[in-house]
Amino acid sequence: MTPSDAVALVTGAAQRLGAATAEHLHTRGLRVIIHCRSHGAEADALAAKLNLQRPDSATVMQADLTEPDAINKLAINACAYWQRLDVLVNNASVFYPTPTESASLEDWDVIMHSNLRAPFLLGQACVPALRQSKGCIINLIDIYAERPLADHPLYCASKAGLAMLTRSWARDLGPDIRANGVSPGAIMWPEQDDAVTLDYQDRIVNATSLKRTGNAQDIASAIGYLACDAPYVTGQILAVDGGRSLNI
Repeated sequence: MTPSDAVALVTGAAQRLGAATAEHLHTRGLRVIIHCRSHGAEADALAAKLNLQRPDSATVMQADLTEPDAINKLAINACAYWQRLDVLVNNASVFYPTPTESASLEDWDVIMHSNLRAPFLLGQACVPALRQSKGCIINLIDIYAERPLADHPLYCASKAGLAMLTRSWARDLGPDIRANGVSPGAIMWPEQDDAVTLDYQDRIVNATSLKRTGNAQDIASAIGYLACDAPYVTGQILAVDGGRSLNI
């Protein structure tokens, strides 16, 4: 992979971890496709910033990843834009509590379709291009894929499924395509979740071995490593959590 030619598609890349990942891969020399669903202004601003640094190196594509037709169209457009695709980062996801006794069928559909079905369908559609480029898929997992978070059974199940999908892809798509995951810990607190109080945040930080939160660049750098510096790594899920998974 020649970085100046390589192309990365990052889902949910208009803000937060996705934006940091797109920007980091861009600094590594890749061209980036910034996917967004509803944050078009932020995505456009990021693309403009990156294109000022290196012309024709970033573009924006909008798609609702809960819609299979939109996913397929995104894959077609992404693979055609620069006539190749080298890295697929499945970052977009949904997180909110769904206690078992009150969770609805709509909750099931929203979380499972966003967090598990969308990565599968997008990866499936991108396989031909990734196989041709000897590329890779990197999925954003979560430490809660292995240890449950109270009142979040659907989210935890969706991420556990994504972890197994990652390992299955590594087995099935090799030797041409590598598949790995990154599992963030206390990096950026979820938005619009009343359960994430200051007391909750303190308890999470105290459960880490490093006694501090990480930042978006920690995740972006891990993704950059798996994408660009780890040609013999596949089927692995890298925990970037300050050691929290040791203490849960």
